[in-house]
Amino acid sequence: MAARLAALCVDAHDPSALARFWGELLGWSSSGAVLLPPDDTGFALRFEPAGAPKTVPNQMHFDLTSRSLDDQQRTVERALGLGAGPIDVGQRPDEGHVVLADPEGNEFCVVEPGNAFLADCGFLGAIACDGSHATGLFWSRALGWPLVWDQDEETAIRAPHGGPKISWGGPPLRPRTGRYRLRFELSPTDRDPASEVERLVALGATSIGVDGGRPVLIDPDGHEFCVAGAPPRG
Repeated sequence: MAARLAALCVDAHDPSALARFWGELLGWSSSGAVLLPPDDTGFALRFEPAGAPKTVPNQMHFDLTSRSLDDQQRTVERALGLGAGPIDVGQRPDEGHVVLADPEGNEFCVVEPGNAFLADCGFLGAIACDGSHATGLFWSRALGWPLVWDQDEETAIRAPHGGPKISWGGPPLRPRTGRYRLRFELSPTDRDPASEVERLVALGATSIGVDGGRPVLIDPDGHEFCVAGAPPRG
């Protein structure tokens, strides 16, 4: 059996404040610095303390959906009112999505209505990631989520029950510049955590250590993720 995507972990200078921002924007309930979805998203958002500030673009970001141009504008205005700000990531003036950054500089997009890729998704439509075709295939096997897009080295997966898509844009990939601020946390479903780590390594991951009692691995592109509930191994 595949692992379960338990959470998307986000490094934050002020975890509680950043959790409040995203909780109000998404409409998710909070338990401390953890946000729990009210819909079929299927995973939590966990905000964790980080000493270093954000200095480079993240390797993944949220795509939020819109039902109409007015709805898109309302989402943008609400985000700005909560503390977000506009950001230039090289988007063209003719592109329909609006790129913003949360109060700690994490990028996200408010996508225009009529986007075919996100047509059947909820408000949190997708997690868009920097990554290769091989990494998209790895995550499909790791989570047991089918591919819903596989074309021109771009891939996307989605849980069988629905929820947000996770996509990888293919080359060129950004060079790695230290620890990533966003990373997935997996939870084993039918095996002990140590065996789950071994399964993920066999699929193409690499084990790189332990952080807070959780084994840390990297996927084929070097993106960090962790496995919950596994004791440190000698």
